[in-house]
Amino acid sequence: MTDAQETAADTSLRTTGGAPPDDVAPAPIPLLEPREGIPPVVATDDALARVVADFAAGTGPVAVDAERASGYRYGQRAYLVQLRREGAGSALIDPVGCPDLSTLGEALTGTEWILHAATQDLPCLRDIGMTPTSLFDTELAGRLAGFPRVGLGAIVENVLGYALEKGHSAVDWSTRPLPEPWLRYAALDVELLVDLRDALEKELDRQGKLGWALEEFAAIASAPPAPPRKDPWRRTSGMHKVRRRRQIAVVRELWTARDQVAQRRDISPGKVLGDAAIIEAALALPANVQALTALPGFGHRMGRRQLEQWQAAVDRAKALPETELPQPGQHPAGPPPPRSWADKDPAAAARLSAARAAVSELAERLHMPQENLITPDTVRRVCWEPPKALTPDAVEAALAGHGARRWQIEQVGPLLLRALDTDAA
Repeated sequence: MTDAQETAADTSLRTTGGAPPDDVAPAPIPLLEPREGIPPVVATDDALARVVADFAAGTGPVAVDAERASGYRYGQRAYLVQLRREGAGSALIDPVGCPDLSTLGEALTGTEWILHAATQDLPCLRDIGMTPTSLFDTELAGRLAGFPRVGLGAIVENVLGYALEKGHSAVDWSTRPLPEPWLRYAALDVELLVDLRDALEKELDRQGKLGWALEEFAAIASAPPAPPRKDPWRRTSGMHKVRRRRQIAVVRELWTARDQVAQRRDISPGKVLGDAAIIEAALALPANVQALTALPGFGHRMGRRQLEQWQAAVDRAKALPETELPQPGQHPAGPPPPRSWADKDPAAAARLSAARAAVSELAERLHMPQENLITPDTVRRVCWEPPKALTPDAVEAALAGHGARRWQIEQVGPLLLRALDTDAA
């Protein structure tokens, strides 16, 4: 066993609740440092061409990460891309200076990409021309393997015995130039991803879950881009307080006006106008700018022009004819909220209760979160509208129709078949 493995074993013991004897202090966890120092930031076409050549000539999988400026800038674009591959070392690429990384993406075609929480980074990587053909998600692997904490720092410490630097994950990555401590943090995010991948693959194989993980990774890699949200303004925080259609129209108008300003200024919408302020204006229906100014979120620091802009949005909503007002409570397609099942369909409520209990017990036995075993939405949909013929094939087809993977169907199908048969239960 190597020193790193011994440290990992000690860390795993602490994480799972064990402890060394009282008279033995826990071994300090070494702070990880970049093996080759902090690479220079690539921001020109010539420098990018050299990185492309180096990574095309590298061997094995490639570790990939991206940093966004969530909470600071409009949208979810990447402001830094980090990579590491055997034979190529590490690279930090500035997508502002090099907005098209399709040549790099093409050079890595057929190479396995290692990402942590892949679904978070894939959209912004796709926007700059980088899409993997196969991947390994270390966060999802950790979930399937039963690790209680799957953040990158926690799982690197637990599995590999190293501590990552903390404190820069939520900074404004659109800042230029990027401070050296931030670049060090970014470089370390890919430093051990290959080692982490290998260790998690061995653990999943030991538990008999490697095939399950590979199905999950393939599903992520092949998933099409998510369609735009319908009526995204309905997700305004506090929307449940708004009941009347006229008030809902105010939310829609203010949200739309805010989004236009945020996009034009390239700033996070929340920094333009808070959700809480939108809800206050919708509930109050202010008659003029003076009334609007008195509401929380529209204080003295807001300029007259801004206040007039928000009041104009309120006035537009107030002037709409009844036929153009949005409808309240437009629920997405699918079953109603489970809390109403007992009244609407007691048999469906009984099916759901039995199914949830069975899934929970199996997830606990397999040491993984229930939502990774099978999504709660899938369970609800199958329990609300079960197959007409309660046979194994029919239940499997229903699960597959809702996007369940083969391994999930094999594990959950028999349980749901019994839960759906309320007479047998």
